[in-house]
Amino acid sequence: MAFGDRKADRVRFEHKRPVNLMGIDGTWRRGCVLLDVSATGARLQIDGPLEILGRKEFFLLLSSTGLAFRRCELIRVDGAEVGVRFVTESKKKGKPIIPQ
Repeated sequence: MAFGDRKADRVRFEHKRPVNLMGIDGTWRRGCVLLDVSATGARLQIDGPLEILGRKEFFLLLSSTGLAFRRCELIRVDGAEVGVRFVTESKKKGKPIIPQ
């Protein structure tokens, strides 16, 4: 998927929006910056090594308490920027896992 080939309109932020990524099993958490977002996905800037994203699926925590989140799958990596697609109920396999 090319960077400009999007089906949904994106909202870009004037100021940095700090968010967190968390593993599906809750064993890791990483801070990042939300660059833009749409109904179907987001673009994030991640500091540090990207090896932790090797599992390809994780949660994007949109609030500091973790109460607002989206399940994501990794779509592309471009340096420190990554593109994610939000996983919808119809795309999930098995029962949903809720972080504790």
